[in-house]
This record gives sequence, C-alpha cells and structure tokens, in this order.
Amino acid sequence: MIVDDLTARLRPIEREANAAWWEANTDASPEADRRRTELELALREVLSDSDAFASVQGALADAGDSDGLTRRQLVLLRNRMRANQVPPELRRRIVELETDVEGRYATHRGEIDGERVNDNQIAEILATSDDVDRRRRAWEASKSVGAAVSEAVLDLVRLRNEAARALGAANWYELALAGNELDRDRLFATLDELESATTEPFRAWKAALDEQRAARYGCPIDELRPWHEDDVFFQEPPRSTGLDLDRLFAGADLVDLTTATYDALGLDLRAVVERSDLVPREGKSQHAFCMDVDRAGDVRVLSNNATNERWMGTMLHEFGHAAYDVGIGADLPWLLHEPAHMLTTEAIAMLFGRLVRDAAWLEAVAGLPADEAAALRIAVEDAQRGAMLVFARWVLVMTHFERGLYERPDDDHDRRWWDLVERLQQVRRPDDRHAPDWAAKIHLAVAPVYYQNYLYGELFASQLHGALARDCGGLVGRTEAGRWLTERVFRPGASLRWDRLVEQATGEPLRAGHFITQFVSSRPG
Repeated sequence: MIVDDLTARLRPIEREANAAWWEANTDASPEADRRRTELELALREVLSDSDAFASVQGALADAGDSDGLTRRQLVLLRNRMRANQVPPELRRRIVELETDVEGRYATHRGEIDGERVNDNQIAEILATSDDVDRRRRAWEASKSVGAAVSEAVLDLVRLRNEAARALGAANWYELALAGNELDRDRLFATLDELESATTEPFRAWKAALDEQRAARYGCPIDELRPWHEDDVFFQEPPRSTGLDLDRLFAGADLVDLTTATYDALGLDLRAVVERSDLVPREGKSQHAFCMDVDRAGDVRVLSNNATNERWMGTMLHEFGHAAYDVGIGADLPWLLHEPAHMLTTEAIAMLFGRLVRDAAWLEAVAGLPADEAAALRIAVEDAQRGAMLVFARWVLVMTHFERGLYERPDDDHDRRWWDLVERLQQVRRPDDRHAPDWAAKIHLAVAPVYYQNYLYGELFASQLHGALARDCGGLVGRTEAGRWLTERVFRPGASLRWDRLVEQATGEPLRAGHFITQFVSSRPG
C-alpha cells in the first residue's frame, strides 16, 4: 500500500534530518550544515518521487469522499509531495541556499562600537537605556543581519517562485497556502477585519505611548524613531506602558516555573526539559522553537533564557508546543502523529504564553502574594490588551509584506517595508535610511509563508480561552483543563483537518470575534 511504503521510506530519513537540523541550530558549523543539507535533500528526494506521487493521487481518487485515517494520510502526503515535484537541480539549489542562509542567521552577531553583541544584549539596551544614541546603535546592530542575508533571501524567493510556476501556481505564496489547507481570500478578509477593528483602538493606545516616549527622551513626538521602542520590530509593547514584570523573574528559575505550570494541569514535561537546550551561547541560534524529532516522544525545546518577562513568556509558549506534541495519541499512524496544523499548535503555545500576564498565574505559579496579584489584575489585563493590539498590527505588516515579496519580487522592498510599518504600526522610518531592514526577520527566509499561522493561532487561542472558561472554569491550575485540551485538541493529532478540529473542540468555526471581544473591544480599567 502506498501509505505504508512512503511511511517506511520517510520515517527514518525525517528523524535523521530533524536531528541534523537541531544540531545545526545548537552548534552551528560547516559540517553540521553539510549534514543537514544532505539529509534534507534525501528527504525531498523521497517526496519528489513522481511515481509515488501519482500513486497517492490515484489512491485519493479511489477513496472518494470517505473520511477515514487512510484518506487523511493520503491528503497530507499529496500536499507535502506536490511542492517537491520540481526538477532535481532546482530542488537542490533551494535546499542548499536555505541551509546557507539559516547558518548566517545563526552565527551573525551585530556590533556596537566594534563589540559583537547578541540579541539579548541588544534587547537589554533597548529596555533600559536612556542614551538615545546608544539605543540607535543597538537598533542598527539588530538590523545588520538584514544586509548580510537580503540578496540571498531574494534569491530564495525567486527560486521558490520558479518551483511554484513549474507546478502551475502563480507564485510560492499561493502554493504554500494551498498546501497548508488555507484559503487566501478568507485569510485576507480576516486581516481586513482585524485591521478595521484595531485601527482606532491602536491609534489611541499608540498616541499615549508616544507621549510617554517623547517625555522620557526629551524630544517632540515627531522625532521618535524605531530605536525609541523597546523591541527591534515593535512586536511587543515597551515596559514603560505601566507594568514592569521583569522584577518578578529576576533570579527566578524559568524551568521550574514552566514545569510547575504544566504539572498543575496534569501535563508532565520533565522529559522534554531534559532533552532541551535552554541557555544562550556563541554559535547557537538566538531564537526559540520546539521540535518533535521522531513523532515518537523525542520532543525538544531550544531557548536562550534570560530571567525576565520576555523569556518567561517564551518558555511557556514553547512548552505549549511541547505539551501538544507529547499529547498526540500514540496509537495514531506516523503520518498523523503531528498537530492538526501549525496554527493549532501556535494557538496552544499562545494560550500558555499569555499566562505571563495573567494575575491568576502570577499568584498560583510565580508566587506573587494574593493582595499584590489582585492589585496588579487591571494592570496586567491592560498590558495584555496592549500587547495583543501591537501584535495584531505587526502581523498585518508581516503578512502583507510577505505576500508582496512573492507576488512582486523585484519591487523596492526596503521602501515597501517602511511604508507598511508607518501605516500599520505607526512607527516612523529612520531619516535617510536605505537598508533591507525587512531581511532581519528570520521567518521570511527560513519559515516562508508561516506568519499567518500566528494570526490564526491567536484567534484560536482566544476561542479556546472562552471554551475553557465555559467548560472547565478556566486554565490555571485546573487538571480538568489539561484533560480537556488533551482529549479535544492534542490527542486527535492530524487525523482531522484543522478547521474541523477547531469546530469539534470549541463548538464553532474559527472566528475573529473572540479575539476582538477579549482584547480589542475591552477598555482599560
């Protein structure tokens, strides 16, 4: 049977390729990159087998409208194999360039006054320094990787588009959306809905922030620039908006707090902790991710922990992914032993990542005294609302920019990036700057056409939040919530298409309304 045959061929190579990818991100070296490239090409060689692809399509046609596990495996195989039905030389060029670019991101460090600095050091300067010139140099250091990789990223875009056209698609963006069972028109209708809903609340919130920033730095509002924000992409609001939680995590053991969070739900992730790499160092990716190496229990998290709110939230987020991976039904076929969709696992990660600004979690897990937690409740709710407004506008920038990147690869992307940032995030571009600042965002190179999953993930997280409140009384410290998530979301794995899973778990299709009600329509206390 074609499903069994392809499983037997894919399973060992994917396990080795994932292990090599982990090595390349935890200890970057030319040898690690070479091994990763070889294994990725071997994996894509199986996926490119035209005879096997034809057999999959034939088996799907024979299956008709049946709704069993075999048909679902065939659908996933078809979706995964289609993008690989391109000439071998083109496939090799894409893989080799992807590996090269990711290696550059992993090893690059910006410089301030001739000193190499990592992302955590840059973040600390932007969070604490009142020296505007030093802030500007730190921000510029964060963008220096863009100049180092931008031409290669554009080459990748063109190669991916060439592959998409060979498969009859207009461009890689459209091919990738279809392969991930996402409808382009529905996606951009949702983006339009969110833009409309958030424009006025964000404008008011940002105006208040700009007044604070201008007062802090002693300048007119119209002189504020990106380095006056605390985050290099303005993905997150600055601490000075009324709440600084870093003091709560100074000297804290982020691993213990993460473990305690999931323990209270009946979700034991200690084995994941043991396999993970959580400390920053030279030659290691400065980002964070979770990966399931073998779909059989070898789940790992990479993080770069510093004892502050940002990395506490990151740990809760990444171990949310891990809880999902560990909770998938062990009896499912290998091809279905993965989350229903990247948006569903992002939703779980976001649901847990939000806890860092949840008064109940701050009291029950972080150990904040009850009276202090109660006093902070309104402040953390306002901070979370601000964070979600900021994030929504940031996602609008990324999704619109990436669509244009593939639809019009020869545009002036440096200018187009700042046009979007100014319009959607209301952050003024630096004067007389002409640089590929967009390319400093690693997702555009190594996780193409992914960012919409964060958007849908936030929407689903809000829908889950409402369902858990309705059915379990909430999330924090509730073992019934852990069971609910395991049974309704984790255990089905990829046996259900994502939209069916959402409706089956929460009782309704995915909607933006829950997110808008929770974070946009609410008003500061």
